[in-house]
Order: sequence, then structure tokens, then C-alpha cells
Amino acid sequence: MSELLEPQVGYLPHATPGRLTRTFWDACADGRLTFQRCDACRMIAFPPVEVCRACLSTELRWENSSGRGRLYSWTVVHRPVTPDFVTPYVPAIIDLDEGYQMMSNLIGIRVDQISVDLPVQVTFERLLDDLVLPYFVPARASDLTYPREGT
Repeated sequence: MSELLEPQVGYLPHATPGRLTRTFWDACADGRLTFQRCDACRMIAFPPVEVCRACLSTELRWENSSGRGRLYSWTVVHRPVTPDFVTPYVPAIIDLDEGYQMMSNLIGIRVDQISVDLPVQVTFERLLDDLVLPYFVPARASDLTYPREGT
């Protein structure tokens, strides 16, 4: 396959942001990737929670992510679960530099170029007036801020 993966277009089934997730989605609309951190024990919480999974504190605050990370895992979808999705698309688990994982989609790369530990960075795509999604694209070598262990 020689075509670059593209963001989805048009309507996509999605949940309405709730009290717990609104801050995340509002930040995406502003072009920022965010996560929660516990003030008591410093543990990262993603996806958002009301109570820290590590120490049960309710003192959680939102922080901005660098949006940089490495590809942990992915799959190539050729048969979508709903006709609203254009194929192929690549759901992926990203290891963010801050130390948490996030599921998203890869774009801006050919399927045959995808590899484990691929450096990636976040980009945002507006699909609807109320929906801006974080996608991940290959990071430029000049954007990388750290060496991986063993490299």
C-alpha cells in the first residue's frame, strides 16, 4: 500500500463529553493534549478519573503533554465496524513521553512504514464542529528530545 493514512472525515459516532472528560476534549479543540496527575502521589491518570488509582486522592490536576511518544502497538483495519469509517485506518497505542499510554490513530504514514517504537507526535484534526481528535504522525528526527534506551 503506497497511500498515506488520512484522518477520518465527516460524521463519526462519538460520545458527548461529560463532566470528567470535558477538559480533555476542550484542550484538544485548542490544539493541546492533556492528562491528569495526582498532586498527592504524582501518579499519572489517563484516561481521566475522579480518584487516583494509586493512592485514592481526589487531588488531580490537568497537565499539558508534549504530545511526543513512541508507537507501542497497532492494527490495520480494512473492515470497519460501521460504514462511517473510511478504511484503511490504524488504531494505535502510543507510549507518551510523560509515562502513560493512549489509544489513537496513525496518519501521515504508509502502512508498510509502520514499525514498533516509531517516534510519533500528536496532531489535531477537526471532524465536526464539536469534535477535534488527536491523531499521531511520524515525528521528525529533529523534534526528538530524548534517546531511547539501547539506541
